[in-house]
Amino acid sequence: MWKGRFSKATADLVQQYGESISYDWRLYSHDILGSIAHARAQVKAGILTEDEFSQIENGLREIENEISEGHFEFSIEHEDIHMNIEAALTERIGAAGAKLHTARSRNDQVATDTRLYCRDAIDDLLTLLGGLQNALLDQASRYAETVLPGYTHLQRGQPVTVGHHLLAYVEMLARDKSRLTEARRRVNVSPLGSGALAGSTINLDREAIAAELGFDSVTTNSMDAIS
Repeated sequence: MWKGRFSKATADLVQQYGESISYDWRLYSHDILGSIAHARAQVKAGILTEDEFSQIENGLREIENEISEGHFEFSIEHEDIHMNIEAALTERIGAAGAKLHTARSRNDQVATDTRLYCRDAIDDLLTLLGGLQNALLDQASRYAETVLPGYTHLQRGQPVTVGHHLLAYVEMLARDKSRLTEARRRVNVSPLGSGALAGSTINLDREAIAAELGFDSVTTNSMDAIS
């Protein structure tokens, strides 16, 4: 599958079946953040020199800018966002780029990207929900004494106010925010260092990587982390 046994190019239908770049390109900024943090830990472990780290960081930032500006050409041959970025980096800076994947598997890389993406999405949702609640509160105050019928079983049941009706949605959204906050807490744990499923013999500082990426802690079981 990874050019180890096959001499001919992959059939178009197989490439289309296996690709994910058509949708996981959205992970590009999170993938780059994770790679920079991983590379910094590689320097501390003696895998990269400071010069190699600078080449990697500058190359990744350049790729990030190209993607955000719509100038980067994604390739289905590279299957996903991770390989697209890695291939572009290695093509630009050479051997240093090929070292980036040392002590990291695609499994813990993907798990990290997904957690970072979900965390940002949750933060965006929490902000939007807070704004919606404020808008409802304003309207509830404005129509605090405006009466309308309340319905039960599709029949008019009791009189209520528009304000009371709107405040019901404020309460519902508060519970949604509570659930999202709990989901964020569970998501905000770093799986980097878990490897393919059983860690790595290269001892990188997982806590330092987690702190740089804004995670609260690191995962404790590698198989669980990449599942």
